[in-house]
Amino acid sequence: MINPREIIETIKMISEENLDIRTITMGISLLDCSHERSETACVRIYDKITKYAQNLVSTGEDIEREYGIPIINKRISVTPISMIAESCNGADYVKIAETLDRAAAETGVNFIGGFSALVHKGYTNGDRRFIESIPYALAATERVCSSVNVASTKAGINMDAVRQMGGIVKQTAELTAHKGGIGCAKLVVFANAVEDNPFMAGAFHGVGEGECVINVGVSGPGVVKSALEAVKGQDFGVVAETIKKTAFKITRMGQLVAQEASKRLGVQFGIVDLSLAPTPAIGDSVAYILEEMGLEKCGTHGTTAALALLNDAVKKGGIMASSSVGGLSGAFIPVSEDAGMIEAAQSGALSLDKLEAMTCVCSVGLDMIAVPGDTSAETVAAIIADEAAIGVVNSKTTAVRLIPAPGAKVGDMIEFGGLLGRAPVMAVNRYSSSGFIRRGGRIPAPMHSLRN
Repeated sequence: MINPREIIETIKMISEENLDIRTITMGISLLDCSHERSETACVRIYDKITKYAQNLVSTGEDIEREYGIPIINKRISVTPISMIAESCNGADYVKIAETLDRAAAETGVNFIGGFSALVHKGYTNGDRRFIESIPYALAATERVCSSVNVASTKAGINMDAVRQMGGIVKQTAELTAHKGGIGCAKLVVFANAVEDNPFMAGAFHGVGEGECVINVGVSGPGVVKSALEAVKGQDFGVVAETIKKTAFKITRMGQLVAQEASKRLGVQFGIVDLSLAPTPAIGDSVAYILEEMGLEKCGTHGTTAALALLNDAVKKGGIMASSSVGGLSGAFIPVSEDAGMIEAAQSGALSLDKLEAMTCVCSVGLDMIAVPGDTSAETVAAIIADEAAIGVVNSKTTAVRLIPAPGAKVGDMIEFGGLLGRAPVMAVNRYSSSGFIRRGGRIPAPMHSLRN
């Protein structure tokens, strides 16, 4: 039974501690939209998205009003477009991206994900053409997000794809230079990408998913920090237990919203992703949680251990609250979207190397990090390779969303606005990796991939 104390506690979480539903994401299968004529495929894609998602935004707004729970974003994910366009003769991938953009605008969603390809073991001819189109597609659209999976624990790392993506990231930055390279903020390079991730820019609707599903991503770093303030100085057993209990409450709220949205829209309920997703708002920061554990500044020695505790406790608490936990689920550390991470980077406490170490124990990877505009494509590729190796060897999802900000140098601040925030330009290693990247081929899967 819900008692008055719990109601007051939840109201406080929402009004004072930035608790919210970060996103309701509708996943839509486009497998039946393929056609040999690109124009016909575009018509089918537009019609299907606008049909299924026509009430997504209004339904989210109704739930927000009725329950008093902020729902920050309404989004759509679709089947990886590289698969849908494979059968098109002379597919115009940019035209397809523009079709997705028009459908997103028509339905009123914030972003649409799924301009994606899965090339962790090898390319098809269509995959190659698709990846080459990504910079132009992101430059020509506002709401389209793109991702490419270049590695998996089962397949190893496709180093040809890694090398290509280094150039694609650079080209995307150049084509959107007038906006600080913002196209790169909508492009993720993955290892072990998941099929039910509701968060952008990496969301796509996997081929193992149903016709149409609702996935919800919750948030709440501010709530966790506030809970830890009440156990200041106590041992790590108490810290872990406090985080678990808080994650349970956050996830229950996400479960309620997901089930209600699913029922009202008449589509399948997929998962609740209980990732702690920060925002640029003061207090809504994963870095501040780590500092509340006793670190003077996020990035100092002990940060990786603190993040490991946080990530594990969040998952344990969430899994007790819902039998449909999925997506990525853990703690995100996007630099530009986390006020505490920004402060730590500006102070010199947080470096790119330390962030890489932290990605070994948290969700996703090197996220929303600005680097100097003259960073070479080979260096970008090498950073992607390092992160992919962490994911492959540890059987976890990792990713890179790197922004080589045109014309920017270390210490500059790049402004993106909204949830994308502002990014301090961080230093990269000055030594070259080009000889390594030029080798190409495939780094084999690790021994523990042989588990059949």
